[in-house]
Amino acid sequence: MKNETLNIANIKCGGCAHSITTKLTDIDGVEDVKVDFDNGTVDLSYKNLATRSAVIDKLSAMGYPEATAENGLLMQAKSYANCMVGKITK
Repeated sequence: MKNETLNIANIKCGGCAHSITTKLTDIDGVEDVKVDFDNGTVDLSYKNLATRSAVIDKLSAMGYPEATAENGLLMQAKSYANCMVGKITK
């Protein structure tokens, strides 16, 4: 098992954290997810590099790219939508 802290853009609140945790724990090979929205990080335990790649792809699709990736208006809009879903389903 590998452990890593990812710096992620657009994490704003508990709604974001809930959406991220829910979606990432559905990925096969992800063992543990902890989101710190104050610091914009996701602590992750995962099986292998393919799992890490799936996590990065899922986060990006949700509007939460790595902090070093492009973060345009579309990404920000996606993150707001997932934030609202997280707040509603929390």
